[in-house]
Amino acid sequence: MSNIAKNLRKARETKGLSQEKLARLADVANNTVVKIEAGKNKNPTLNTLKKIAKALETSVDNLIS
Repeated sequence: MSNIAKNLRKARETKGLSQEKLARLADVANNTVVKIEAGKNKNPTLNTLKKIAKALETSVDNLIS
């Protein structure tokens, strides 16, 4: 599992959000969140990461480090 996948899952679970709820908050497809967490999308776009980070009230740096 990539750092992005691990960090995203940890941040999402800390906030008590489902993948579907996070996707809605971030205005991205649910499938996008699922694929990133599963490690199937190892190189999400910066725009996608920004939207997800904003929805999780964190930084892109925290998601990718």
